[in-house]
Amino acid sequence: MLTNAVISGSKPREKPFKLSDGDGLFLLVTPAGKRWWRLKFRVHGKEKLLSLGIFPDVTLKQARDRRDDARRDLANGIDPSAKRRTEKLASGDTFEAIAREWFEKFSANWVEGYSSKVIRRLEICVFPWVGAMPISQIKAPDLLACLRRVEARGKLGMAHRALQVCGRVLRYAVATGRADRDPSGDLRGALPPKQEKHHASFTDPNSLAGLLRAIDAYDGSVVVRSALRLAPMVFVRPGELRAAEWKEFNLYTGEWCIGAERMKMRAQHIVPLSRQAVAILRELEPETGAGRFVFPSPRTTKRPLSDNGMLAALRRMGFEQSVLTVHGFRSTASTLLNEQGWHPDAIERQLAHSERDGVRAAYNYAEYLPERRKMMQAWSDYLDTLKAVSDAAAK
Repeated sequence: MLTNAVISGSKPREKPFKLSDGDGLFLLVTPAGKRWWRLKFRVHGKEKLLSLGIFPDVTLKQARDRRDDARRDLANGIDPSAKRRTEKLASGDTFEAIAREWFEKFSANWVEGYSSKVIRRLEICVFPWVGAMPISQIKAPDLLACLRRVEARGKLGMAHRALQVCGRVLRYAVATGRADRDPSGDLRGALPPKQEKHHASFTDPNSLAGLLRAIDAYDGSVVVRSALRLAPMVFVRPGELRAAEWKEFNLYTGEWCIGAERMKMRAQHIVPLSRQAVAILRELEPETGAGRFVFPSPRTTKRPLSDNGMLAALRRMGFEQSVLTVHGFRSTASTLLNEQGWHPDAIERQLAHSERDGVRAAYNYAEYLPERRKMMQAWSDYLDTLKAVSDAAAK
């Protein structure tokens, strides 16, 4: 059992050490001289620690009272740490509570894949460390400590993205009167710069020709083969292609209209379809046209092809991820179309690199459409020419 005299007389050491009081309560003395009350307990066989305050702000008697309260909760089947988290969240001013409020308010306008990444990033990188803190008390070093943990796992890019999300939450807290300032701006330069990673792609015509021939020769699923044949011609984002629905296509006019709710930039997008693209879709229509999705999952027609479906096919053909990704078809088209002299703005519009100004984007979804129609047909013709030359050389 501890006494006030023993606690007051404890001197810092080179390493942290504990002074035990019994029933799981101990005082942790740090090298800096701080004295932290901690309670060790088990829930479902898992050991946990609960912070009970700092001595002398929390006296020995108060620490014992808090220990006894926690042990009563345990006897009633209540996890004291979970109870504390719930109480703090109920107060409405913790980082996690405000972050979830911000997420609920804005995520309705995001693509599903993006929104799930944002909340998962917070849950993994931020909430475990500062989620229970009052948002008004969070300082730059608190955020940096979270990000350093992510960086230490070799996830520097994730650390940068987590910092961006924290900044958005904190600015929302400032705007809603629950914080005075956003400390994330103080961390500019605190993390090493991230190396931009570009999606692996083929921009050499000979390599591209070999890829196109390999796709044509793919003997796996008809659905996957059709998706891979169409991908280089339309160069949309993989998720936009995989989840394509038959109702979005007009094969008579040669047009694919993707709704704003499915686009990353939340603006409607028109993809002019070349004769070759229409032919691929007409071949596939008897297979999947009775369902919702153009490229349904092999397990159920109620879901689209998975992320891994097309990637796995590329790997079977011998193209490693470091060499080629499905997203890389966008880089291929962008690079070669610019080299061929097409208007850069028409290329950017076809890649759906729209303005973040939602009003302008709403009016610009059809911008450069006549030139884009010509460009998309010329691009498919070019891909056919590459394959023809490659076939002749192979004979």
